[in-house]
Amino acid sequence: MADITVHKFGGSCLREKEDIERIAEIIKQSSDRPVIVVSALWGMTDRLIRAENDPTYAGRLVQDLRSQHLIFAPGLDLGPFGYLFEKVISGIENNLLEYTSGEASSNCKNLILAAGERLSALAVAHKLRDTGVDEAHPIGAEDIGLKLKGRTGATEIDIDMSSKYLDREKLTGIPILTGWFGEGEDGNIAVLSRGGSDHSAAAFANLLDARKLILWKDVDGIKRLNPRWGLDTPSIPYLGYEQAYELSMHGTPIIHRATVSPISELGIPVEVRNFHNPTSEPPTIIGPDLIKKGVIAIGCHPGVAVISDDKPLSSLLLSKIEEYEITPWLMKSTPESMKLVIPTFDFDRLEEYVQGKTEFKTAMVSIIGDCKVPSEYEIVSKNEFATRIIIECENLSQEIRNLYHSLFSLQDCK
Repeated sequence: MADITVHKFGGSCLREKEDIERIAEIIKQSSDRPVIVVSALWGMTDRLIRAENDPTYAGRLVQDLRSQHLIFAPGLDLGPFGYLFEKVISGIENNLLEYTSGEASSNCKNLILAAGERLSALAVAHKLRDTGVDEAHPIGAEDIGLKLKGRTGATEIDIDMSSKYLDREKLTGIPILTGWFGEGEDGNIAVLSRGGSDHSAAAFANLLDARKLILWKDVDGIKRLNPRWGLDTPSIPYLGYEQAYELSMHGTPIIHRATVSPISELGIPVEVRNFHNPTSEPPTIIGPDLIKKGVIAIGCHPGVAVISDDKPLSSLLLSKIEEYEITPWLMKSTPESMKLVIPTFDFDRLEEYVQGKTEFKTAMVSIIGDCKVPSEYEIVSKNEFATRIIIECENLSQEIRNLYHSLFSLQDCK
């Protein structure tokens, strides 16, 4: 059996009709057997969310969706997947009518949202066949046994259960799989958090024992610093799994935080490539952790709540942290004291259960790699992969740029 490479194409790779032609070119050049995971077309999920809350908009959306997908994949309605296309379009219309009537089932909302990925998979599969990739065919993730942990909303894919139930016989040829959703614990559709299609692709890479996973993005790999802070910095050539996870928790949206676990279990490498210019720069490769000297990257998450008390962490607060699936940056508890450091938006959910003193800080910064932290910053935690510090300042963007310049050469950025 040929080695498998899983390719994930997100919404940023599905903005224009020419993008599907570019996907076809990439797949035709693959030396491994390709398995494709897709998100909805660019902006589609936001439109479906709006339609759920705006009956007037919902009334005209269905025809717009039909027209847009036929622009991306002309003849889709008349081709081998025409029946499925009409079925999804009809399903959106019926579910929107049910949802806006106020009498919707608990699963109705997710059925509407999942339709974006279903239409995208149909459009990509049709276009691939149209360009000579005859083995391409669309598959809904829940139809082949992809199981999610949770009901309605889920934080991650259940790899063990999915491995048990995955229908591998349907994964012949070149499957075009829907990302972002699967079957929840109640048997209905459950969706991941936004950006969760990366996690879907990583799960399929694990389940199929892929040789590698390629995440196609609209940028040249993962930058040393998120461009939102006002610097154009070089791409990172190599990140360890733990380093990639750390960056995903600190304002680096290129990779979804749940992506790392499924691939690190089997040591599957990940390449983050520029979809619009595949040969522009070497990709960022994510693989086994290597301990190297020097700073690799900086991540920043604005908004920090520091909670402290002169007694241990209460069992009620701990249970709520687990219930809301919050990942603290720091959680220490002894018989004499406790300290909890979490994002501000997570504090908003926990506030009624919090006792003691709460201080709000500007940002949490994670310095990936080995470095000496300037003395003016408070160190929250440190290990062989990263150092977390708290920043308190008036101009965060300028402070982050200053920190970058102090850790990297000025020649490395523009």
